[in-house]
Amino acid sequence: MKSLKKYHLSERVKIVSPSLPGEKSKALLKLQGEIEGNVVSYPKNMPIAIKRAKGSIIEDVDGNHFIDFFGGCGVLNVGHGNEYVLDYVKEQQSELIHALDFPTENKLALIQKILKHLPKEIQGNYKVSFGGPTGSDAVEAAIKLAKIKTGRDGIIAFSGGYHGMTSGALAVTSDTFFRKKITSLIPNVHFVPYSYCYRCPFNKEENSCDYDCAKHFEWILETGHSGITIPAAIILEPLQGEGGNILPKEGFLERIVEIAHKYGIIVIFDEIQSGFYRTGSFLEFMNTRAVPDIITFSKGFGGIGFPISGLIYKKNIEAWKSADHIGTFRGNQVSIAAARGAFDFIEEYNIEEYTKTIGSYLVEKLRVLESENPFIGEVRGKGMMIGVEFVKDKTTKEPFPEYLKKFRAECFQRRLLFEVGGHYNNVMRLVPPLITTKNIIDVAIEIMKDAIVVCMEEYMEPILAKNKTE
Repeated sequence: MKSLKKYHLSERVKIVSPSLPGEKSKALLKLQGEIEGNVVSYPKNMPIAIKRAKGSIIEDVDGNHFIDFFGGCGVLNVGHGNEYVLDYVKEQQSELIHALDFPTENKLALIQKILKHLPKEIQGNYKVSFGGPTGSDAVEAAIKLAKIKTGRDGIIAFSGGYHGMTSGALAVTSDTFFRKKITSLIPNVHFVPYSYCYRCPFNKEENSCDYDCAKHFEWILETGHSGITIPAAIILEPLQGEGGNILPKEGFLERIVEIAHKYGIIVIFDEIQSGFYRTGSFLEFMNTRAVPDIITFSKGFGGIGFPISGLIYKKNIEAWKSADHIGTFRGNQVSIAAARGAFDFIEEYNIEEYTKTIGSYLVEKLRVLESENPFIGEVRGKGMMIGVEFVKDKTTKEPFPEYLKKFRAECFQRRLLFEVGGHYNNVMRLVPPLITTKNIIDVAIEIMKDAIVVCMEEYMEPILAKNKTE
């Protein structure tokens, strides 16, 4: 395989400031606080001002180099500033940028690439439609199409699911943190349990569970007294992201799709984060035998951060007519060119297989930490979409968000960036660029080990002292 080293700014961290944030970052963070709206969130836990980035390395305005295991929230699948992709971007920028939904060779070539990368047996069954620039736009479009097709109104979503911040997308997002200040979203949305075996909502062990979550979903549909009428659609992530990088039990997705189709319900798979080779396959559903009716895409499809979103959907649910769904910025030509470049880069460098290999390498390293740390309850995931859940006790599984908060802060000071999620904000969510090298992973693991030593001193000593007293 061709070396990926040249696509990174470096393969190590660089410490310039004695502590973070550095002085230049402090000044820009202060100015941001004065002139930008209060909804800013990421700099609250990762307080830096960014100057440049390449591959898996970010440089702040003070000259510090950080390892990026955050990946722009799962967007930068082929890395920051990938020059291979930028060549496509520059060529397109010199010709055409904005074209509404007029046909272009650029756009039609991308649609053909998308369809070509679906499983051969279903390639001819699907179409592609672009939406606005964000994943939320794709979700809104999917819900609209399902309602138009079925003539029904309701939607069933899943606990732990995240689908976006616009009204419809937020309505099918389960995290009440985002919903508690909003008194009205789209109506007739209901939630059912997702397959979260580490924290089974039915208190079953994985080896004794008979897909109780899927059976509960079916019960809701078959009984006349669940209070839920047959919906237009269900929407779920084949591998949950914000919910804690949760990989469902094998066979769960197949059962859910089978049940939904039995009742004439359209199945929407949200592949906005799990798609575009994030888990090692083009789309995560391709690792299963489950076949959805609609697939939402965004994030990684822009390759290096260009905004793009849309739907891949079965031809037999085509229900909308011209202008039933529009958007000024749908199918931006530069973003489309970036997506084509990312596709070609992935093929030339065999990133599909590399993602599986490098993801397994990272999981292996993390599981060594799990075996040595009493506060790591589970390491899970697929490809480069990995979750590490922190608990106070491996038997009781009581969430330990305080430990993770401290751990994250210590990793940050050592120049490692990652996001936190999960039902209790106790899951380290790792979504690095797919081109991350083993050298970079080794440095990141050493940072984690050093951070763990500090955290253990703070949290383990009181426990040992308490046990000694008792």
